[in-house]
Amino acid sequence: MKTQAGRIPPIESHPRRVLDLARLKGVLRPADLQGVKAARVTLTRLVTAGQLERMGRGLYRLPGAPVSEHETLAAVAAQAPQAVFCLLTALQFHGLTTQLPREVWIAMPRGSHVPRLDYPPLKMVQVSGEVLGAGVEAHVRDHVSLRVYGVARTVADCFKHRNKIGLDVALEALRDALKQKKATVDELWHYARICRVANVMRPYLEAMT
Repeated sequence: MKTQAGRIPPIESHPRRVLDLARLKGVLRPADLQGVKAARVTLTRLVTAGQLERMGRGLYRLPGAPVSEHETLAAVAAQAPQAVFCLLTALQFHGLTTQLPREVWIAMPRGSHVPRLDYPPLKMVQVSGEVLGAGVEAHVRDHVSLRVYGVARTVADCFKHRNKIGLDVALEALRDALKQKKATVDELWHYARICRVANVMRPYLEAMT
């Protein structure tokens, strides 16, 4: 039986619409259901029926969906859209480290609290407004937009936070960024000044160029 234009679709169509949306988006949040006029309880019913699986607090996907190397980042971005992936996580994203960080590193506006996620564990650095947005790139993975600091900004951040991650990690990042031509000297100087580590980076940058 057809519905009149503008009417809410019958309740039995909601699970199908939610499953179609999960196939489209990959990672599904309760807020996404507004677009298909479905109640949030539909998610619980689909999980109980085995047609969806819960990834973490407020995150769902289709069972058996292929696992992407960026799935963890997509899960964080879906729940904390303000977050910018930084430091070890950004290095790993750009292929500039041999480190395998246990936590996901994010930058958030100064005064923020660490987002409460069931998974994954997070490490947060607080950054002031203007500096927070400098060097942010948007990359779409698993149908989710990831905000990640670019290579040059990430290298400068590593020197700024060398006491947290180690100077050896910062030096490896700088060396690999230059060797792989993922950042120019001018770009590195630009973000070194923004992050106020130009004097710290100077001897290493000069020695490698």
